[in-house]
Amino acid sequence: MVETFVGDDRSPTERITGTLVSARGIELRGPWGHVFGPLDLDIDAGGVTVLAAQAGAARTALMMALCGRMRLTRGSITVLGLKDKPNKVFTRSAIACFKELDEVSPSVTVQDLVTEQLRWTSPWYKLVPRVSEQGVADMCADVFGDIPLPALHAFVDDLPELQQLLLRIAVANTRRPPLLVVGRVDRIADDAERFELLERLVALGERQSIITADVNPLPPDCGIAGVVDLRGLLGAGDIGVMTEGR
Repeated sequence: MVETFVGDDRSPTERITGTLVSARGIELRGPWGHVFGPLDLDIDAGGVTVLAAQAGAARTALMMALCGRMRLTRGSITVLGLKDKPNKVFTRSAIACFKELDEVSPSVTVQDLVTEQLRWTSPWYKLVPRVSEQGVADMCADVFGDIPLPALHAFVDDLPELQQLLLRIAVANTRRPPLLVVGRVDRIADDAERFELLERLVALGERQSIITADVNPLPPDCGIAGVVDLRGLLGAGDIGVMTEGR
């Protein structure tokens, strides 16, 4: 089922209810061999779902497949009500905090990153000037919540890790699609900061379906909608080129 959710001046967000992901016998093989599968998977829509699995190529590949960024070798998968249509899932989802997709140069500032994203998502004929502090707030406030926003001229690579990850989420999630996939949660060494990130994802999950992954124990009553235990079912994979590294 699809509902329309309008809460701000952005485009209306489709909110999927019921089943978000239904996969049967999905498998992926890469140039270097087997990555994961065959695997059956069911994820309910709404809130935050955590994939409990060891970090590595297999987990990264699965998360990318769930949002249409990677084609499976075998099996059938329905995401957002779309069966075996990764291209359509791609346009209705966002992905953040994956080194392969959103790594930025050490010389890029917060102003540069936010401005570039606004230009990328604006109509080609619209002139988008460099953003001010208000422009950063407009893009990031919903994601950061009570966590301080990054300084306009700060280098992204110099930001504290929590701010870096939240900034990447805000940039990726500009259009508020119905599905957001977030990596690297368990790469945060400080438990308190990891829990803060999860709290922010839970807040976003009130209006989107969010999939992330964490091999660590979750705090009680943290608001997570569901945990899918893939330990023992999803190995590290046989390829080494895809990781959720720093």
